[in-house]
Amino acid sequence: MTLWGGRFEQPTADLLRQLGDSIGFDWQLYRQDIAGSIAYAGALAGAGVITPGERDALAGGLRQVRDEFDRGAFEFAPGDEDIHTAVERRLHEIVGPVAGKLHTGRSRNDQIATDTRLWALEAIAAAQAGIHDLAAALVDLAAPHTETLMPGFTHLQPAQPVSFAHWLMSHFWPLTRDHDRFADCARRTAVSPLGAGALAGNPYPIDRAALAKSLGFAAVAQNSLDAVADRDFVAEYLFDAALLGVHLSRFAEDVIIYTNPAFGWLRLGEPYTTGSSLMPQKRNPDSMEITRGKSARLIGHVTTLLAVLKGTPTSYDKDLQEDKEPLFDAAHTLRLLLPLMAGVVRSLEPNPARMRAALDPAMLATDLADYLVARGAPFRRAHELAGHAVRAAEARGVALDALTAADLRAISLEFGDDVTAVFDFDRSVAQRAAIGGAAPAAVRAQIEAAREWLAARGADSA
Repeated sequence: MTLWGGRFEQPTADLLRQLGDSIGFDWQLYRQDIAGSIAYAGALAGAGVITPGERDALAGGLRQVRDEFDRGAFEFAPGDEDIHTAVERRLHEIVGPVAGKLHTGRSRNDQIATDTRLWALEAIAAAQAGIHDLAAALVDLAAPHTETLMPGFTHLQPAQPVSFAHWLMSHFWPLTRDHDRFADCARRTAVSPLGAGALAGNPYPIDRAALAKSLGFAAVAQNSLDAVADRDFVAEYLFDAALLGVHLSRFAEDVIIYTNPAFGWLRLGEPYTTGSSLMPQKRNPDSMEITRGKSARLIGHVTTLLAVLKGTPTSYDKDLQEDKEPLFDAAHTLRLLLPLMAGVVRSLEPNPARMRAALDPAMLATDLADYLVARGAPFRRAHELAGHAVRAAEARGVALDALTAADLRAISLEFGDDVTAVFDFDRSVAQRAAIGGAAPAAVRAQIEAAREWLAARGADSA
């Protein structure tokens, strides 16, 4: 059964059918397609285009089709080129010729735009729930470790001491931005294109606002040409997914480094590691490596869609069919990745002793400079003198904290007899007490703010 073959004498080329038929992937839209059709049947009846009895017959038949899909009993036919064709063909088999009235005033153009938006809204909600759970896992792990010290890095070189909790929270806050970006995406996705027809609008007096509300949309697309062509919401979802993937990948990279036995700061739970087919001792962080790899896939999806969109003229074009597979795959990827990452976080076993043992007194060079600033030296002068102290320690082959007050005063009389008090990692971290800093009190404040955010977003999605 085709929905468009009346003016054609020759069948579609087989290769074109193979390339153009989308039923192999857009069958996933069956619930949204049927929901939209039931709502549209109601709108047609409300406009007096079909009778209430016809509306009920169509709705009943559509529910039967949905039940067949739900049970895995739906049988596709060779002519089912897409989900719309498949549903309408089966509906005709169930209710007879009245099925032909369902498409009155409606095009597959506004139909697929509607289906995709409904599907995307569910995918957005699923992503937000997954982000929320992962964020909560990070906060729970951070809470008891505000005084567990570890090296902090820049350029992956030892920089200054921070706490394990502070590092964990550095991965929490990007997730809050991801969550809120998806919320913004949902607002722009919840706009109904149904009733836009193929491109010029619907010639029947359907109530588009009521139709939109019945499907859970918050607004109605204001231009029929734009309504059938707009895939901004898909691009936005894919960008949000890609950036989330980047954030997950960066966390994964940290975990890969910190679980390496050369560091030994963290241990991954066995369920999130694999072994080697050759080397019996191996515990490979495959969960984290797969996460890094999937982030590249997510980036590829948004690039693919933007490349498709840039060349399309006004209104609907068949190119837009290329939005589905990236969207479906990105959502599927996030449905697996987010709970995996939450499980990983809950499985992590920190090793505070190894973390602290990795602290290098050279990381206190900035504290040495700050000490001089407190005594009135300009920071640039203080930085230079602290650098001289680091060089002196290196020349002797000793740690920075092995230098005595006399050694430092030999570099400059600006150092006082109390200077060696700066060689204290806990003191160093405690001084970073400004909002957002690594001091235990500041991190506890972060965690409190994070719990408030989790509570508010949890209430939003409840």
